[in-house]
Amino acid sequence: MKREHYLGAAVLIVVASGILLLVRRHPIQPARPAETVRLQAIGPRLVSNQTSQPLALYGSGFRAGMQVVLDDPASALPATVLDDGHAYVRLPPRALPPADVQRVIPVQIRLPDGTLSSPPLMLTVVNDAAFVDFTAAVTARTIPRTFALSPNTDQLFVIDADAAPKALSTGDGPSALDTWQDDGGAEHLVVAHLYEPALRLYDVAHPEAGPRSLKAPAYASGLVVGDGGIAYLAEVVGDTVSAIDLRTGEVKWRAPVDPNPRALALCGTEWLAVGSLQAGTIDVLDRASGRLLRRIAPGPDTSIVGGGTDQYERYIMGGTAPRALAWSEALQRLFVSSIGPDIGPNPDRMEVSMNGGVGVVDVTQGTFLRHLGFGMGVTGALALDDHRGLLYAADPALGIVRVLDAKALTRSDEAAAGALRESVELPVPDDFPLVRPAADFGVHQRATRALHAGPAALGLTPDGSSLTVIDRFTGDAVLFATPLQHGQAGRVQHLSDTTIQKTRRLGQILYYADLGHSAMSCDACHLEGHTGGVLFAKTHPLRIYRSPTLRAVRESPPYFTPASTFSLAETAKIVGGRNRYHNPDPSPAEIEALALFTSELTLLPNPYVGADGAPVETLTLPDGTVGHPRLGLNVFEQSCSGCHPAPHFTRDQEPATRGQYLDVGTPPLLALREPMQEAALKTFGIPPLVGSWDVWPMLGTGSAGFAVREDGTLEVNTRFPLREVVEKYSGPKHGNAAALTPEERNDLIAYLLSL
Repeated sequence: MKREHYLGAAVLIVVASGILLLVRRHPIQPARPAETVRLQAIGPRLVSNQTSQPLALYGSGFRAGMQVVLDDPASALPATVLDDGHAYVRLPPRALPPADVQRVIPVQIRLPDGTLSSPPLMLTVVNDAAFVDFTAAVTARTIPRTFALSPNTDQLFVIDADAAPKALSTGDGPSALDTWQDDGGAEHLVVAHLYEPALRLYDVAHPEAGPRSLKAPAYASGLVVGDGGIAYLAEVVGDTVSAIDLRTGEVKWRAPVDPNPRALALCGTEWLAVGSLQAGTIDVLDRASGRLLRRIAPGPDTSIVGGGTDQYERYIMGGTAPRALAWSEALQRLFVSSIGPDIGPNPDRMEVSMNGGVGVVDVTQGTFLRHLGFGMGVTGALALDDHRGLLYAADPALGIVRVLDAKALTRSDEAAAGALRESVELPVPDDFPLVRPAADFGVHQRATRALHAGPAALGLTPDGSSLTVIDRFTGDAVLFATPLQHGQAGRVQHLSDTTIQKTRRLGQILYYADLGHSAMSCDACHLEGHTGGVLFAKTHPLRIYRSPTLRAVRESPPYFTPASTFSLAETAKIVGGRNRYHNPDPSPAEIEALALFTSELTLLPNPYVGADGAPVETLTLPDGTVGHPRLGLNVFEQSCSGCHPAPHFTRDQEPATRGQYLDVGTPPLLALREPMQEAALKTFGIPPLVGSWDVWPMLGTGSAGFAVREDGTLEVNTRFPLREVVEKYSGPKHGNAAALTPEERNDLIAYLLSL
């Protein structure tokens, strides 16, 4: 028979950790008639209503023609049935009352004869569509106008100095934007999207007239447009950057870059800088061809100026996420904001190396010269006034904008130490709810109530005369005349009510805040709720750990290795207090809000499944090979499901099987200065595999993704860690993929990508 008519592999293996059963290929059997239908699990259990979401259904008695019934029987959705126990559906966006943080919806299966599964299972739908969240902004070149994006609510905000702001509907999940002035002098706003495979182009002067669209990759994470009308677009499915001609829609080139690219900057007329959030590197590409010219990250020769980590320069093991990039044509230097160089194992056992600030990169030489650390806060958005030599740096953890002398930053370590000129607090309305009583701020070396502002984006006019700050938490645009001065008041324009889901908003503020001036926040390690590379962390065992994603984290307690917290509330209490050095300890209200916000972080909808939400027949893998997800399903269930059961594919998803830390033969340490790490504990928790298409690096140590250079720094050795986990780290105690044929391994990997 033809290969596509079979499933499975062949052999029975008994190992110390249990019995691993691999069965020989056998023909697919049609679903057997059943008197009843059972719905045993839904995955994922937590979804956003911001866009359509694929759902997997697990049970028995499934049949062709069955439907998925939600809370309203009239809203039944057709299901794609693979076999007796696997079916799939795509849930369309679902409107909820704006004040509702979430809605728990009963789900049942209805067979063609009307038989309903019972009892119903519960699906949690998070109300992101009503949670305004400003993340990006740009100021026009030809008129005094700033544009800001709210991806959750699919809105584009138009901000003028002398008129009320306007909110326009745009595409699905607007995520990045820039402007372009064509050869005729007309200026266009270019908007990229997470879920719409298009660039939308608006007339800057008349955006309400609507856009024209060009085809472009979805899951866009970054965008910058050159004067020649070439848009450079980063996306996080294939981890690539594309060069798209905005006049014709032609894709000039598409190039792979390090994992999870976001921050982009044009460096002169020849180069494009691309920051990797997960690897902490900066790729420099040739703008004409997309060819990689050099890869830059901090190393032992990088200077750290101030902030408390300066004495550990020789132990730098790499970079942390470049949160923003800004190029100075006058100084021929690239500025990068981050939480600072990643300090690895060291004899003083100094752990968790947050030191938010601004770094300086020599793109020509490919060297990371220095990092100016502030010792507090988490530096984010940057805006450069190249004419005046002023660099503006937003800090959402403290609610301030710093003004830096750009020339001093580039001159020397000694000059950089005095580069900070001003620090300006953002206004917070008197009636805005606070995370703690007002008297608790600005005392005992704590942040002020300005941390409730959350400056997320900056827009600077071309002549540098005006700076617009977009405050994520208060929903305000603050317009400043420049240069900024301490105590300066800006003109406030209120864009949107951000307190409709009040407790969740307060939790978001706490997630990003650095109340105790420790330079640590939840977002410092878990950028935007996702993964953040690796860190040398935890008092015991002190070693290098992968920083895991927090998307759908509520489904997989306990947390940390070994288990130290057993709920999100306990995590918020213990980690929240530790992050601020107990200055002060979180209140019960803070714990509730932070736990709520974290529990609502959802997975991105999987891009590797079909329009019906089901695994496709054939899938081209990221490395160019081909796999068959539906064949890989059976391989997975016979080889892997004992430790990774549906629907989130971890034993931690159920109370009865949580906290089973196993030794499956994967590396106990990332092989960097191992004598300075603690290796006594060789067991790890069972990570959830749902959403693993977007996780890099993998394994508890980050060994599937990172390699160690001779100089003691890290480098990316694979952009496709799933392949490495299956083929290098799946020995007899971990699935024994060596017993599979190369085709079966490809099928297995293809199925893992579909989870």
